[in-house]
Formats: sequence, C-alpha cells, structure tokens
Amino acid sequence: MAGGFRGWRVVAGAFALAVLAWGIGFYGPGVFMATLAQSRGWSLGLLSAAVTWHFLVAAALVASLPDLHRRFGIAAVTQGGVAASAAGLLGWGFGSAPWMMFGAAMLTGVGWALTSGAAINAMLSPWFDRRRPAALAMAFNGASFGGILMTPFWAWLIAGFGFGRATAVVAALLLAVAWPLAARVLGRGPAEFGQHADGLAAPPAPAAAPAPARGRAALLRDPVFRGLSIAFAIGLFAQMGLVTHLVSLLLPALGVRGAGLAMALVTSFALIGRTVTAWVLPDGPRRRWAAAATFAVQMAGSLALVSANGSVPLLLAGCALFGMGVGNLLSLPPLIAQAEFPAAEVGRVVALMQAINQALYAFAPAVFGLLRESAGTEAALWATLALQGLAGLLVLRR
Repeated sequence: MAGGFRGWRVVAGAFALAVLAWGIGFYGPGVFMATLAQSRGWSLGLLSAAVTWHFLVAAALVASLPDLHRRFGIAAVTQGGVAASAAGLLGWGFGSAPWMMFGAAMLTGVGWALTSGAAINAMLSPWFDRRRPAALAMAFNGASFGGILMTPFWAWLIAGFGFGRATAVVAALLLAVAWPLAARVLGRGPAEFGQHADGLAAPPAPAAAPAPARGRAALLRDPVFRGLSIAFAIGLFAQMGLVTHLVSLLLPALGVRGAGLAMALVTSFALIGRTVTAWVLPDGPRRRWAAAATFAVQMAGSLALVSANGSVPLLLAGCALFGMGVGNLLSLPPLIAQAEFPAAEVGRVVALMQAINQALYAFAPAVFGLLRESAGTEAALWATLALQGLAGLLVLRR
C-alpha cells in the first residue's frame, strides 16, 4: 500500500479520532451527567448547565478553527484538543463539588471543538472532492462507533472501577491513540506525497478562476447560509437535548447496563442511517431532501419514546428510529455545503455553521433538564418532536 492513494489512510485515522472525540465530547456528557446525579445526588439542572457550558465553549472556538489550522497546522491544533479533552475528563471524574464541573466542561468543550465535525472535514477536504460524500460517511461512522463502543465501555468502567478511575483510563487511552495519530496521519496533505484529491494522476483543470472566498460577515448575510444553519441548529438542538438525557430517561426501565446498551443501539442505527444515505445521496440541492427525511424518521423515534410508558420494546424502537438520524445530522451539513457553496468557501461555511449550531444546541441539555423538572419528561419529548418537524420544513426552503 506504500505507493497507493494515502487518502484512505487519512479516512481511517479520522475514523479512529471520531470514535474517541464523539465518545467523550458528544455522548460522554450524558453519561457524566447521569452518573454524577445518581451517585452524588447533585442537581440535574446544575449538571445540565455544565453540559451546556461544554457546548458553548466549543461553539465559541469552532468558528475560528480554519484560522487556527492555517496558523498552527491541523496536527498541532488536533493535539491541543486531545490534551484539553484528557485534562477535562480528569476534572469531571475527580472534581469534588458541582461548581468544579464547569471548569472540566470548559476543557472538554475546547477538546470537542478541535476534534469534532469541522476538524474531520478539514482533514479530509484536501484529499477528496468527488468522492468526499463516501469519505466523510466512512470517517463520521467513527462518531457512531463512539457511541456503540464508548457508551457501554463507560458503563462497564464506571460499574467496575468508579467514575474517577474510569475517566483516568479513557484520558490515558485518548492520549495514547489520538496524539501520535494527529502527527503521523491527520495533519498531512496530499502534496507531501506527490498526490492529488481522489487519487487522480493530476488535479482537474478549473473551469474558471474561482471567486474569492467570503468572510464570516458576508456569509451571515447570505440567506442560503442562514436558512441552512437555522434548520440544522433547530434539529441539532432537539437531538442534543434528547441525547444528553437519554441515559437518565432509560435508567428506570433498563438499568445502568441496559441504558448503555440502548445508547449503543442508537449509535448502531446512526451508522446504518449514515451509510445508507451516503449510497443514495443525490447531487445538488436535492441533498436537502435527505435532511428532511432524516428529521421525519427522528420524529417517529420521539413519538415512540413518548408513547412507551415503560414499555421496553417501544423504548428500543424509539432509540433505533431516533438513532437513524443522529449520524446524518453530523455528516449532511458539510455535504450540502459542498453542493451549494464554492469550494474555496466550504471549510469556512462548515466551521461557521457548526459554531452557530453549537451556540444554539449548547442550551439544549439545560432546557431539556428544566422542562423535565418543571413539566415532566413527556412534555420535553413532545417539544423535541415539534422541533424536529420544524427543522424538517425549514431545511427544504432555499
């Protein structure tokens, strides 16, 4: 393979990074929140606010990710994210007071910003153009495996060794795997190996001189960008609120290990949904229909959860249907951006969109938690379903 196209090595490396990044930064906060609320009796609302802070910190940083990559390089920025996540994990695990969780959440939020969706897109963009949907789908499947593998792994570690030691084990694993991976694989471009995007013998000749890339202010004035961002921000708000509370929602009926396995079911179906979508994804504006279908399937999942009333089969069906859309809401925004924006702008569009999305869905854990405490879990699930429907309608408007 020494003389073959090295882009697929980058995909494999991005997959491995995504397993750890999503297992810690996306699925982890829900596990941390449920564990600390149950084992230490800390307020669910306060812990939800710490999770919100985690995502707000990430939102504040991720819009600057393209500038950080240009200044310091992808490898160094990714390693910085790995170090921040590892330190934050120890804060979550060994903090002795609820207020300390906000410091831990700040560190894991930095790590999440520097290793998640916009970072994965930046790693793959130099290597793939025409084949980018397949490459992104494969790399983002690591996010699904982050739930399939890491959520039960978290449950097993916590049950066997306690929460503090569990965070220490995962922090050590993250440093041992992701730190060298960033330097050796993820921070290198095709020019270093005399290769071109998609493994072509030579770069395709441009049809015309590319227009200069717009800055953030110009993109924010673009109605296409605003509409797309709002639709996914609303959908991800609904998704994040449910994901971060799903473990605690399932605990009464399924127990700790059963809830962990149900979360693995969510992410297994996220992998299936993303893979099927990558096979059938159309070109151009029709990619928005794939997003609308994703929101519709998630609505069906929310309806099953709200109707379950303790029924294990309905809870599992709801997890499966909801999970079908989890992966697509991560991988579809950069693919729609690739189809609708000039190539020179795609990196900035994806980073800015992720920042806007996270700035909104950062509040989802806290809002979902307050709704559960004030109006009950059923009301929170109905609100989730309504938001998914609204996002499905908005994403079709251009």
